[in-house]
Order: sequence, then structure tokens, then C-alpha cells
Amino acid sequence: MSVLLSACGDDGGKATGATNPSTNNTTDETSATSEADSETGPSQQTTSGPTGPEPTTTAPASTSDGTTTEASFITPPDGGGGAKECDQWTQDCPEGQKCMPYSGDGDNAWESLKCTPVMENAGSVGDPCTVEGSGVSGIDNCGKGLMCWDVTEGVGVCVSLCIGSPDAPDCAEPMASCLISNDGVLTLCLPFCDPLLQDCPGDDLCIPNPQSPDAFLCVLDASGEEGQEFDACEYINACDKGFTCANPQVALECDAMAIGCCVAFCDITEADVCNGQNSECIAWYEMGQAPPGLENVGYCGIPQ
Repeated sequence: MSVLLSACGDDGGKATGATNPSTNNTTDETSATSEADSETGPSQQTTSGPTGPEPTTTAPASTSDGTTTEASFITPPDGGGGAKECDQWTQDCPEGQKCMPYSGDGDNAWESLKCTPVMENAGSVGDPCTVEGSGVSGIDNCGKGLMCWDVTEGVGVCVSLCIGSPDAPDCAEPMASCLISNDGVLTLCLPFCDPLLQDCPGDDLCIPNPQSPDAFLCVLDASGEEGQEFDACEYINACDKGFTCANPQVALECDAMAIGCCVAFCDITEADVCNGQNSECIAWYEMGQAPPGLENVGYCGIPQ
């Protein structure tokens, strides 16, 4: 499935991204396909490795300053393609410049790549940052190989772009996972998190990485007014904190005709934690397959 991110609004806005749920395997709560290419950046295919519900990957758009508002964060590719003047994987721009995603068609989604100046005293990973013009301008004061992300009121944080290649993406930081979206234009190294603790900063959500079933990462909240338990969803990040966009077949309360449905994460060691009829806390991973620290992660659903 694919992922796509977008920014919308003005400098005071907050960019959001969403990934839409999709149903692949029986363990596909991390997979989804997005369809809001005009709303967010690049898209990427998600896979489901765990036994969790099958999610989708579409998203709303983010604000013009790179923050999230009513737009999507993870959305499907539009099948088109913006201008790609450089390669963000190899950073092949001239000295003093960096290859950056930007919006070249006037909307709030990253669909193109271009070389932009590396500012003096450029920021490192985790440093506060600012953007020039808007969050999709491609111009910021982060260092080479970095991007100003999650901008609110004109200020964001520098995050790394992925390293490696589209076929073998990686992150230089040990506690981050590569998320590829917007037809491969947006490649972000986002921090790991715990879906049971929902320990991401601010309003960010902790959800499965559509491209890596062994990783949960922090993404922008694209739920808006919806996103409560059993609400319909089209994106992985279109549910409130503590929920994930899954295959609607996992709960009787879900709309069976919807693309996805918000269901709760749960701790498999705790009893009677699920609200749905006939629902139980089902282990996200097959026995013995959970990464360290995620052994107790589950989701509320009807055992199949």
C-alpha cells in the first residue's frame, strides 16, 4: 500500500498527514493505501507483518508551513510525478545546496524535488527550525540531508531524510524508522514509539510504519473531528491517539463498507480492556515474533 503526506494552511497552521487503511493479510494493521495525493507528500507501500488488523494508508493535508491542519499526512500516490531535479538519496546537488521535497504545482503536497541552499549555522537533528514561505517550499534552515518537519506557528524540528536507497531504506539514527510517502518524494526518519504508551511529542500519534511491520513511529494526527473508536477512517493516522485504522471486519460496531475503522490498541496481559461486542485483546504479533519491548501490544477485535 502507499503513503502520502501533505501540508495545508498558512504559517500559523499545523500540517497533518494521514495514511489510509487497507486490507492485505490477516496481520496487516500496519498496511494501508492512500488516495489523497493532492493532500500530502510522496506515497509508499505499506506491508503488514504482524497479526494486527489490516489498516489503510491515506492522509489529510498539512499546512503551508509544514505543519498539520486539516490536510493529510500519509496519502496515496497520484500516479503522476512532479519535477525531480535531484536525488534526495544521494544528495547530488552542487556544493552548498541540498536536495529537498517541495510543492511545485501550487498545492500543499510535496510532489517534486529541487536543490535549495544550505543556510549558515544550519540545524542538526532535533534542533528547532523555520521554513521560508511555507512548509512545502523546500527551503528551511536545517542541515544537508535534513528537513524542517511538524511545523507549528512557523517553527518545526529538524528530522533526517532517509539514507540508503528506495529498495533498502534506512536511518542514520538508531531510534528512528524510515517512512516513504508521496510517490517516493518524501523520505523521513521518524522516531520510534510505544503504541500502548502513545509517547510521541505533542499531538503526534504512535502508529505502525506501513513500510516496516517491526516499527511503530510518530506521525502527525490527521483525525480532525473524527477518529473515535469505531469511526470510519481512510488513513492510518486518521484515528485519535490510542487507536489504529484497521480492517472494519475486526469489530461488529464498524461500518463493513468503510475503507477502515478505528479500533483500540490494548495490552494483551490485561483482561476486559475492549469495548466491542465479542472483542478481545488480540496479540499484534505472532508468538515469538514481536520486537523487544512490543511483546504486549495488541488490538481490540473479534478473533478470526
